[in-house]
Amino acid sequence: MKDNAVLEMRDIHKSFPGVRALQGVDFTLREGEIHALMGENGAGKSTLIKVLTGVYAKDEGKIILAGNEVMIKSPQDAQRAGISTVYQEITLCPNLSVAENMYIGRTEAVLQNWGEMNTKADEILKSLDIPAKATQQLASCSIAVQQMVAIARAVDMECKVLILDEPTSSLDEQEVQKLFKLMRDLKARGVGIIFVTHFLDQVYEVCDRITVLRDGKLVGEYEIKDLPRVQLVSKMLGKELDDLSDIHTGDTKSCAEDDSVPVFEANDLSSVEGIKPFDFTIRKGEVNGFTGLLGSGRSECVRAIFGADKVVSGTVKKDGKVIKIQKPIDAMKAGIGYLPEDRKIDGIVGDLSVKDNIILALQVMKGFFKPFTKAEAYKFADEYIKLLGIKTASADTPIKSLSGGNQQKCILARWLLTHPDYLILDEPTRGIDVGTKVDIQKLVLKLAEEGMSITFISSETDEMLRTCSRLIVMRDRKVVGELKGEDLTQNKIMSTIAGGEAEQ
Repeated sequence: MKDNAVLEMRDIHKSFPGVRALQGVDFTLREGEIHALMGENGAGKSTLIKVLTGVYAKDEGKIILAGNEVMIKSPQDAQRAGISTVYQEITLCPNLSVAENMYIGRTEAVLQNWGEMNTKADEILKSLDIPAKATQQLASCSIAVQQMVAIARAVDMECKVLILDEPTSSLDEQEVQKLFKLMRDLKARGVGIIFVTHFLDQVYEVCDRITVLRDGKLVGEYEIKDLPRVQLVSKMLGKELDDLSDIHTGDTKSCAEDDSVPVFEANDLSSVEGIKPFDFTIRKGEVNGFTGLLGSGRSECVRAIFGADKVVSGTVKKDGKVIKIQKPIDAMKAGIGYLPEDRKIDGIVGDLSVKDNIILALQVMKGFFKPFTKAEAYKFADEYIKLLGIKTASADTPIKSLSGGNQQKCILARWLLTHPDYLILDEPTRGIDVGTKVDIQKLVLKLAEEGMSITFISSETDEMLRTCSRLIVMRDRKVVGELKGEDLTQNKIMSTIAGGEAEQ
């Protein structure tokens, strides 16, 4: 056993039909450390975590806890061994109280007395500095506090290993800092924390060491101080990468003809979601975007354009002609595609195959009473699986079994199959690995060069600057500026968001 190791995973193998998910992976977690598990989607992170927590049975290898080899065949085995997991999607019961969520499914004597249970829960919450009360309904807490309650439950069960799977994806900066404080407190108590995230800044802020996986294999284990960010990205991708410089950063607006009739135009458009009336145009071959802080109205603007939210005022034109878009099917028939912000809720149909997810939009436009032949469906699916490099065992694989990045590529394939004139991409790279981000950004610029008009929305400003030739800036659900040319800089965007207009 390695010095101070609370967990060792040695020579872990796991295969699925057609896919070798893990090939001889080693992983070591020390007592009282925060250890980042990094890699592209599909690298094997989730599979390794599921083997550790008993969701999957390993094919080969050993799991050693505190020097003793253990057999983990179920999540209950993992919990009894002191391994707890807090997922990105909260798995607690919002209709129950905080205390009930902390003790549900457990058999301690404290559960026989509600007063004692609430008192003990309050003590734990206070000791961890979690801003919640035992008796309040969990649904009344913010997402960040709900995650902290899940962590408190794990800590009270005397976990030795705490797995945090993308815990910050839905949190704002203040909430992230509160979570980090709790993580550091647990670290000081000797808990070993495995931190799975796509946010590089957060890794370097809070972690001690990094383990990198790629294509189901161990790339290496590194002290945080010994691995600069560019090297981390390079190791994740398996190729040299100089700050993503292989992405074209030229003047993408050159693809758009400034004197041409806009492909799409909106005047005084507003929606039931509180979007103030705004004007919008996009020309053939242009990539533009909406930017602003979370909640500024970026997504609501494009949902109004696509008819996903009810429009209360304004007119829209396609190729210079007034059209009516009252619902998404109207937009689809007008040649508009829309990749939504939340792929799990509004994008994938989890129980359907990759093939059925890819052909879905085109089938809706054709009508469900006129189904594609089996041969047509496979032809469409196979073409786009190859075109976008979707990693899947076959076109019949359930989409829910794919990594997040590959799910996103399937949704992108769905809309490309409809051959839209105008494609809206809302957070197409959120929660996916650096390599797939690069692929999607390159594809966006390639499609624009071929004449497609694209609106691109991302929370990452540098990503917007790499892909867009014009940015519409939002604040408080109102358009407060438009930037292009020399004004497309981080400073101009921030000053426009903050002050309502760009610095002169």
